Amino acid sequence: MGLKEVLGTKLLIADGAMGTLLYQYGIDRSHEELNCSHPEAILKIHQDYLAAGADIIQTNTYGANYIKLARYGLEDQVQKINRAGITLAKEARGDKEAFILGTIGGIYGAVDTKIHDPGMEEISRSFKEQLYCLLLGGVDGILLETYYDLNELKTVLAIAREATDIPIIANVSIHEVGILANGQSLATALEELADLGANVVGTNCLLGPHFMAQSFESVPLIPGKVLAAYPNASFPTMENGRIVYQKETDYFKLFGELFRKEGVGLIGGCCGTTPEHIAAYRKGLTTLDLVTQKKVKALTTYRFQAKQETGKERLLDKVQREFTVLVELDPPRTFNTTAFFKGAARLKEVGVDAITLSDNSLASARISNMALSAMLKYEYDIQPLVHLTTRDHNLIGLNSQIMGFHKLGIHDVLAVTGDPAKVGDFPGASSVFDVSSFELIKLIKNFNQGIAYTGKNLREKTNFQVAAAFNPNIPRLERAGCLLKKKQEAGADYFITQPIFDSEKVKILKEVMKTAGVTIPIFIGVIPLVSSRNAEFLHNEVPGILLTDETRERMRMAEEEGRGLEVGMTIAKELIDEICQEFNGIYLMTPFMNYEISAELCEYIQAKKQQEKSICSCGQVHSQ
Repeated sequence: MGLKEVLGTKLLIADGAMGTLLYQYGIDRSHEELNCSHPEAILKIHQDYLAAGADIIQTNTYGANYIKLARYGLEDQVQKINRAGITLAKEARGDKEAFILGTIGGIYGAVDTKIHDPGMEEISRSFKEQLYCLLLGGVDGILLETYYDLNELKTVLAIAREATDIPIIANVSIHEVGILANGQSLATALEELADLGANVVGTNCLLGPHFMAQSFESVPLIPGKVLAAYPNASFPTMENGRIVYQKETDYFKLFGELFRKEGVGLIGGCCGTTPEHIAAYRKGLTTLDLVTQKKVKALTTYRFQAKQETGKERLLDKVQREFTVLVELDPPRTFNTTAFFKGAARLKEVGVDAITLSDNSLASARISNMALSAMLKYEYDIQPLVHLTTRDHNLIGLNSQIMGFHKLGIHDVLAVTGDPAKVGDFPGASSVFDVSSFELIKLIKNFNQGIAYTGKNLREKTNFQVAAAFNPNIPRLERAGCLLKKKQEAGADYFITQPIFDSEKVKILKEVMKTAGVTIPIFIGVIPLVSSRNAEFLHNEVPGILLTDETRERMRMAEEEGRGLEVGMTIAKELIDEICQEFNGIYLMTPFMNYEISAELCEYIQAKKQQEKSICSCGQVHSQ
């Protein structure tokens, strides 16, 4: 009998992890390439799993596709590595009654998308190449495992189903009990995969047996389909720089029977599992009979609550109607906050709409902007806009920060990558960059749906308005429309730019946004120059800032006449005049905590606002 005929007639036991047992060959290498360079190691692992009682083994081809192999310069060896993987699995099986699955792993969540972000077209191409290698090799079925993104899994499943009629196992990976990262229930996701033609649907990786079994409590039996569970051995820990899993394999004796009672018809193991874990499954089973009825436990859900603040108008609403001013005040680098709060109070007097606080600008350690933002909001009644970098926070920290912002009532966030750690005053520090700024925007906007990164229901919706950074000081600004559009599509509510010193860029940017279909507001950055030396420093040493030759010459001549600050303010006001012709948003950066400079420019903008209102009240139409 073939695998298709056996599936659904009795409980089948699959093998466990392969990569865990190959760590001795190094982590930063292709474990799939070992099919060619160390075939004896792969062969022994297959044989050990079969000896432990596995009915099904999988080829060592999880990452044997073009995209993943390219990391090691092996992209031209896709066919060779997959063929070797099949040959070894068949040799291990010999004349035993066992089945071989050709394994293909997911891409999203498994490759560094900051270096290379493959689109679905490229993923599909890579998948087809590996799929055909496995089909030509004569595997008994296809195992699609460790897919974090349901859309990716559905895409490749459809490709595989069209290409073959052999059994397909489709496993999605979940972070939370019974919930995918997009907030969808595991039960509905498995139904969708079954409808697309998967013979077996289930989940693997991330969760240990306890929480994976709990996840299946809310999954009903699917007529004509088999459920699959491939848990990790446990939660991992670190020992001497290596990932280590729980070694008490007898624990798995409990779960073979528990999974069976939840209607699972295929059980195996993922990260950390060994032949001993698989043997424990079989020892703990009382029967191989499949259940035909089960009581489905309703997945706990919560009604979302969205906290709405009353009082101040949101920045996004205001900037679409009139001149709106943001002023950046850098958090202090010492515990002396006197000048910071004195400056904040002065800016409030002149009508600033919000004060923005950087997240350790130029990679220099400063007082937490979350702490200072809360003080601005509740002690000074000033609206804060916090910067959040992907440099300083891993995914855990980002989620924690966002939750903290929400509970403090801080709902305006600028999502930025951040300057590399090596440019700051902690040269030994590491830059994290778990996600890109695009992904951070999406992450924050998911919180507005009440969903965490893992898909967990947060029991409350947030109401963040997210700003995206943009640097107009780039060559060929005319080509920037695609980048702006991409950030808008990621969920950005408005843009905040680096400072400009070329008024022509304002007009070009307006046209670029129009042509690209970018409809969200933008705050154009302005930083007043205080001296020629200041101008040269910004131009030559600060990333993302570029002064025109004319501006630098004006500041040089002004310095000789002792009028550096005066001319710097004149230049800033000229730029503000140009910006106000095209946009409503202005973003002032305070030089050297000299808040009086920013206050003077705020008053200048307020005067222009009053002038505009006077014109409009006379019945004339404002050009914007």
